This record gives sequence, C-alpha cells and structure tokens, in this order.
Amino acid sequence: MSTAAPAELSPEMVQRLSARGQRFESAVRSLDWGGDYGAEDYVRALDEVARHPAETLSLYVHIPFCAGRCLYCGCNTTVTHDSARMDAYLDLLDREMAMVAERINGDRDVLQVHLAGGTPNYLSEAQLTRLTEMLERRFHLVADTERSIECDPRRTSAGQLELLHALGFHSIGFGVQDLDPEVQRAIGRIQSEELIRDVYWMAREIGFDSISFDLIYGLPQQTATTFSRTLDTVLELAPDRVACFGYARQTLDGPHQHAIDVHELPDNATREQLFRSAVAAFTQAEYAWIGLDTFALETDDLALAQAEGRLHRSCIGYTATPSAHLAGLGAGAIGELQGTCVQNYPDLDTWRDHVVSGRIPVQRGHRLSEAGRRRRDAISHLICNLELPHAMADGCLDEGCRCGGAWAGGGVGWGRPGGWCVTEAGRFCLRELCTEHDAYCQWDRARWHFSHSD
Repeated sequence: MSTAAPAELSPEMVQRLSARGQRFESAVRSLDWGGDYGAEDYVRALDEVARHPAETLSLYVHIPFCAGRCLYCGCNTTVTHDSARMDAYLDLLDREMAMVAERINGDRDVLQVHLAGGTPNYLSEAQLTRLTEMLERRFHLVADTERSIECDPRRTSAGQLELLHALGFHSIGFGVQDLDPEVQRAIGRIQSEELIRDVYWMAREIGFDSISFDLIYGLPQQTATTFSRTLDTVLELAPDRVACFGYARQTLDGPHQHAIDVHELPDNATREQLFRSAVAAFTQAEYAWIGLDTFALETDDLALAQAEGRLHRSCIGYTATPSAHLAGLGAGAIGELQGTCVQNYPDLDTWRDHVVSGRIPVQRGHRLSEAGRRRRDAISHLICNLELPHAMADGCLDEGCRCGGAWAGGGVGWGRPGGWCVTEAGRFCLRELCTEHDAYCQWDRARWHFSHSD
C-alpha cells in the first residue's frame, strides 16, 4: 500500500466531511448487547474453545486504576491512591485467570498479551512483576508471545521501563494526546514536551521493539497551528506507530467531560482540517496510513501486513497476528470467543462479588450469527486492507456493495475484477462507508464501546 500523501480532496468532498459534525452522545452507536447472555453462556463458550486446542488465543487485561481523571477520558477507570486496593484487585484477577485457564486448558500458546486501562503502569514495580508472574503461571506464554502495555508518561521512570522490558513487554504505547500547554490545561493532563522526549528516548535506549504514541484531535483550544507543532515534535521523535483519534464527547456516560467547555472545541471544519493535516504529515514522512486512524513506519509489522492484504483488527486494535479467540480479564474487560463479543462487569464491586463467589464475571454478550460474523469480517477487511472482494461481500453485504458503488461515483472507490477498492481520497470516508453498513462494531472506537460502562 502506498504511503504517499492522499489525493487532493475536491471542494465537494471537503464540504461533505466538514458537515459530519462532532461526535456527541447520539452520534455513537454500540452493540446490540443481548440481555440473556451471562456467565453460564460464557462458560459454555470456554468449554467449546477447550475442545479445539489448536485454535490460537490472545489475552486482554484491564487495569481500571488512575491517579487522576483526564477530562476527555471515556474509559472504564477508577481514581484511587490506595496501593492496597490495587493489591486486592490483583488477588481477584488471579482468581479470575484461574477460572478461565481451567476451562480453556492453559497449555495452549498465547499469541498476544495486552495490558490497558486505566493506567497499567500506575501499578508499582512489585505489582507489575506479580501480574506478569500470574499470567505466566495461569497461561502458556512463550518466547514469541507479543506483550504490549499502555503507559502514562507521567507515571513512567527509567527503572520501570527497564523492569517492563525485562518482563518481556517489548511493545509500549504512551498517551501523548497533545503537546500544547493551553490544550493540556483544558483537558486536565499536564505533561511537558521535555517529559515526552525523555520517556521516549529512555524506552528507545532500553530496547523496546515498538513504541507508539496516542494523539487526539478535536480537543479544546486546539488550532491548526498548535496541532502542527505537536505533529512536528512527534515526527522528529519518529515513534513506530501513532494512533490519531477524534475526541468523542460522551457526557452521558462520563459526566466529568462537562468540565470541558464546548465553546472551546474546534468547529467541524477545523476538526476535519486537523485530521487531514495529521494524515498529510505522517504520510509525507513515509508512514503508512493504517485503517481509519493509525500510522505506522513502512518497516512496521502493521504496514507490512496491510501491504500484503493480511491486516486484521480486533476490538483492541490492529494486528498482524490475529488469534482465533480473545479472552478479557479484569473489571470491564472485553473479549471475543466462539463468535460472541463479551464484557465483564465494569463496576468493581459487582465484578469482585462474582469472582469471590467463584462465578465468571461476565455481564453481557453479543452473539454473532454466521452471517453476522461474515459481515463483520468483510467490513473489518475493508477498513484494514482498503478492498472488499466480492467473495467476502456476497450474501452478507449486498446493500454495502450497492452503497460502495454509489460512493464510487463520488471518487471514494473504484471497482475492479473481483471486488471494490477504496481510493486515496475515499479513505477519509471509511467511517461512513462502514457505519452505513451497520457493521455491528464501530471498529475505529471499538475498545471504547466495549470497555465503557452503560
């Protein structure tokens, strides 16, 4: 896949994108969660997984603790300063791991382990070591298991990074969001450019294989000028991957977001301009544009997988090494087993009560029919690899194909023998292409939807 800057957008396309509007409460859809799905259903799914030992497994571990709450945050997290509370959480997490591992046969190789939250690196060094030992004791982590962790730069030290690397975490992500001081004050997350530089170079010198940054566009006080300075600094550092998400205001579920003044948010046209500037900056710097909102160096596994048409996306992100099953562990954790998307209870007390009583703490699930799985896989392939083969769409995306043909007339896609492809300019419309198809998941914000409590 070419990493060249996308084709120039027509004035009509610019107007269309600018009219999309900001993503407030009614703009975000979630799964049609089944109220009849519970722990017993999940246990049956685990038992079925156990009957297929050759099928691969990945683990998502949710650490729902932070030292403070950023005003833009939409994740399932709890603010605490009590280390004993985190120790107690690990006690229960170990019990949940034991219940899951016992059901699925913990001897199968684990392809990936991903720690997110919350703030996983808010745990102490002793707690991080203990968590890793728990995972290694309950599941079969091998030398090739990809271990990744999301970190808050403000909670990162050289000693912690050295420990994480020694524990096998060779992929690390840092929440940067924006480097402008006024924007940082508006979102309640102060972290200087010097801090980001220091943490980045510490990670590089220690030897992490992959370093990623998260950026957010559409934040209060953000302008084209200030965001350009952030992009310049990020490009100077050259992380392996950058995720650039749009701020999604969700005050119904996150009342703390009311502290952000809506009058300080960029208007729709500016918001789209910010994202287009990020796309231009990264693609011109020889980053591949991955899916909707991620950029990766040409030598990165994600870029290579996209170029070969084998990139995948699960509910925790893009991957070049997909697994058959994803088991979620911890309060609010997400997973997908046997074609069913599941979520643990996000409320800590409810999650704890289930684990203490020896019950799998699954709150809800969404079963996909065979047609639904094919539909989801087709849309995921479209987002990841920018093409939609007729063989994947037949019987499950008929309406989508007709929609694609209509979009093609506007320069968004073009037909070819055996399928349909997205143009360079059409990449800006991927979200519309997929949501018009009712894709079950909004893949660009899937983790938010799954991990956030109702």
